[in-house]
Amino acid sequence: MSAADKPADPVAAPTAAPADETKPEAAAETQPAAPAAAAPAPAATEAHPVDGTASSELKEAPAAEVEAAAAATDKAAEPKTAVVAAEAQDAEKPAEAKTAETAAATAATAEPATDKPAEEKPAAEKEKAKPAIQQLWEVAKAHAHPEIWGVTLADPETHVPSQVVLQKYLNANDGDFAKAKDQLVKTLDWRAKTKPLDLLKAEFSKDKFDGLGYVTSYGSVGDASADPESKEVFTWNIYGATKSIDETFGKLDEFLSWRTALMELALQELSIATATKPITADYDPYKIFQVHDYKSISFFRQSSNVKAASSETIKVFAQNYPELLKEKFFVNVPAIMGFMYAFMKLFVAPKTIKKFHPMSNGRNLALEFTTSTKVESLGEKLPEEYGGKGKELKAESKEPLLK
Repeated sequence: MSAADKPADPVAAPTAAPADETKPEAAAETQPAAPAAAAPAPAATEAHPVDGTASSELKEAPAAEVEAAAAATDKAAEPKTAVVAAEAQDAEKPAEAKTAETAAATAATAEPATDKPAEEKPAAEKEKAKPAIQQLWEVAKAHAHPEIWGVTLADPETHVPSQVVLQKYLNANDGDFAKAKDQLVKTLDWRAKTKPLDLLKAEFSKDKFDGLGYVTSYGSVGDASADPESKEVFTWNIYGATKSIDETFGKLDEFLSWRTALMELALQELSIATATKPITADYDPYKIFQVHDYKSISFFRQSSNVKAASSETIKVFAQNYPELLKEKFFVNVPAIMGFMYAFMKLFVAPKTIKKFHPMSNGRNLALEFTTSTKVESLGEKLPEEYGGKGKELKAESKEPLLK
């Protein structure tokens, strides 16, 4: 609406005064001469509105005439004020209209907002914020196979055995979730296919595997069932007891099944399924000592079957049994066994390689355990042939079922 269309503001624009009020000079010219007493009235035009002073003649004028002159001046100024105010309003309106048009144009050209579920971003951020071990649990929960090392996996926040298992996968990969996830999935796939727990019930050929593998446990007070804080578990591979190379190592799958059964037997001794204390990257009592005795096996250099069995065992165990090895001792090792160590470096982490200890004399093994912090005098508990004072392996050990 323009200024002309807008109703006049009764406050800002009063009704115009008559001509004799707006122009006192013209009115004075047409009127007859005033009496002598009123002659000083025109002197009102000599007032000084700037500094508020007036001539001496104005001071002598009657109060009524002064008020009339002031009123005429005010009424003449009020219409001008109303005009200025109206013009100012007219000037503001085009600016407001222009601003509205600009805003409308901007809105018309702006790209429409993409509709996304309100919870999409927060959910992704929440998933990313989960601890790595909880993310591993989500991976395990989605897999068809529910078990690892005798532990039926559950929420690690409330199930300590599951925390132990999953944390080992993180420890083995230095906390790298992507690598730990990959290894965990491969282990679950392998266990679903191989069924290691069933191998504990399987019977293996006595002619092929008798005397080749044992599991022993040593406790602080002679209690083999003591908690992991006070016992040590050993697996023993006595390859020198092999009666026939071709019979024992000729069928790779059969040998791997027997070797896996031996490892699962050792895990039963660790009893991770009954764990009550979580592990960390620095604290983990659920580990095994391994002893490989190569006495009288010079044939290893020539046998392709033995090399294939050793190579495959290393790969399978590195993939599916992470962070379970405490230390590994190769005793009565001939010089020709160098190829095995070179091969191990291809599949085993450098920090794990440091756990390997070759020695040419098996009787020195007991000396490696003189300062054990978990089991007092552990070295003395080992069999005599390994420098200790204990019974022979066959008398105080467990082994896979034989027929």
